[in-house]
Amino acid sequence: MRLTHFTDYTLRVLIYLGLNQSRLVTIDEIANAYDISRNHLMKIVHQQARVGVIKTIRGKGGGMQLGKIPDKICIGDIVRNTEQNMALVECFDPQNTGKCKIESACALRHALMQATIAFYRVLDDYSLNDLLHPKAQLSALLDIPTKTA
Repeated sequence: MRLTHFTDYTLRVLIYLGLNQSRLVTIDEIANAYDISRNHLMKIVHQQARVGVIKTIRGKGGGMQLGKIPDKICIGDIVRNTEQNMALVECFDPQNTGKCKIESACALRHALMQATIAFYRVLDDYSLNDLLHPKAQLSALLDIPTKTA
């Protein structure tokens, strides 16, 4: 199992915003901090703004900030909303049902489904706030001035 770059970068954006709750942050700032594509970030910010996780302010002096407090941002929900396809094997995809010869008698399917459920259950126990520690070390690694973290 591997998360897409989109999900990975979404989580990084939220961590960055969580470390900078006292001010507005720009896409360029996050792109530079993580050395990732500005274009990827624009798509992420747009999607997260649509669902209210991020609040954007347009115009001169604009930027973005969290749209919810970090304790209310469930990591499991973020991953569910950003991963387009968590089909670990072909038979999990409704479009591929029936293509595997052993599907009707396969115990692996059940085991992998249980693993997926457990994966999300663990992520559901974490909020963004849990990912913001240790704040000082994260801020230093991202070159965020300590007074804003």
